[in-house]
Amino acid sequence: MPANQDRSGHLTAVHVPNEWQESVRRLVRLRDAYQWQCKATKNRIYGILKAHGYIYRAGKSLWTKKHKEWLAKLRRDLEGPLQTVLAIELEHLEYIEMQRGALDADIDRYARQPPYHDMVEALCCLRGIKTLTAMVLLSEIGDIDRFPSPRALMAYFGLVPTERSSGERERKGPITKAGNSHARRILVEAAWNNRHRAGADLILNRRRQGQPPEVVAIAIKAQHRLSRKFYRLDQRKHKHVAITAVARELCGFVWAIMKAAPQSRNAA
Repeated sequence: MPANQDRSGHLTAVHVPNEWQESVRRLVRLRDAYQWQCKATKNRIYGILKAHGYIYRAGKSLWTKKHKEWLAKLRRDLEGPLQTVLAIELEHLEYIEMQRGALDADIDRYARQPPYHDMVEALCCLRGIKTLTAMVLLSEIGDIDRFPSPRALMAYFGLVPTERSSGERERKGPITKAGNSHARRILVEAAWNNRHRAGADLILNRRRQGQPPEVVAIAIKAQHRLSRKFYRLDQRKHKHVAITAVARELCGFVWAIMKAAPQSRNAA
């Protein structure tokens, strides 16, 4: 019975975002959808040209200024159906990138306003987290008070390892990948920035100016601890496994910073 399950603690409260929170979440997710469309269109253009023997060899990186100039010249020089295909694909890519830029500007505008401004600036004290990443996390997490511990937030993002234990034997496997896959991917991307040795960082120091001392202390601790963790795990495990572990620990620091900003949390 539901009453018995509630008394035993087996029922979990469901967080229902208000209309404003849900609309911001939709905005951030739409931006992510356009980002994936950009990536898919670029891959399609590369595949089409490669199939016809047109491979960019003037540099190692694609979609740089020189690569785009090469594509524009190729678009002018080609004839027939292939020229039409390339022209339409490039126009489509330009349109998607323009729309993505408009979404970025809109998200940045809301990030500078209450109730997100203070919390966004606090999260940006962490290495690998900028305005867009912070807005993704805030819109997906909602009320941080519904997570009583860092591990609860890690479980919500599917970053905790699976467990197959029997008796005194404890076996842990890969992460559960349950819950919010969008925010989990964002955290993993942010974790890659922590693979380098922690050191002086002018941009991070500028972001931390004017922030509460407890928030800065958490960010500095994270900067050193996450880089050490990656270095230690990278010596004996696959790089992706190490980054996933770093992302899980980064999630804990996100929880700590959001808990350390009560005024911003209550405003959200």
